[in-house]
Amino acid sequence: MTSGLPVSRHDMVPSEESTTAWALAAGGGDPEAFEHLVRALHRDVVRYVAHLSADPQAADDLAQETFLRALGSLHRFEGRSSARTWLLSIARRAVIDSFRHAAARPRFGDTMDWQVAIELAQPRNTPGFDDGIALLDLLETLPDDRREAFVHTQMLGLSYAEAAEISGCPIGTIRSRVARARTTLLGLLSEAELPAA
Repeated sequence: MTSGLPVSRHDMVPSEESTTAWALAAGGGDPEAFEHLVRALHRDVVRYVAHLSADPQAADDLAQETFLRALGSLHRFEGRSSARTWLLSIARRAVIDSFRHAAARPRFGDTMDWQVAIELAQPRNTPGFDDGIALLDLLETLPDDRREAFVHTQMLGLSYAEAAEISGCPIGTIRSRVARARTTLLGLLSEAELPAA
């Protein structure tokens, strides 16, 4: 049933049209189309929720929750936005709900120094790990709205229109937030490169 659906030719990366067509077909009851949709967008969703939640260990669970919510909402998807934008909006709500849920329940630890335990549990000496930590540290200095706009457009490759739709604000606001985020990050990088006096 999905054999006639479009796929881009660039390294077999599905186009926005393909993923949207799969979402529409899945909403019409085609399970194979939903499988294509999940395969095409799984990596983007995992990266997005890992960034928003700041918890790479929870990313798979949050991605699964996103796709479960999407599966339950497919019948309402009309293709007014791309499937990717629609899915990342669902992912954003899943992360927000996970924060609310975590804030509502008490946490107990079996170690006195939980910060040291967390640091020791982090992976080390993997390619790009230190650069990734440095980038996360720099991004953490940005206000939430600027960080979100920067991640959407510069790291996930969303258009300004898609980022605006996900964030629920005008495109001009997204452009402004990204520009301010870039200025701040460039300033921080310049400071970091200055020799110690």
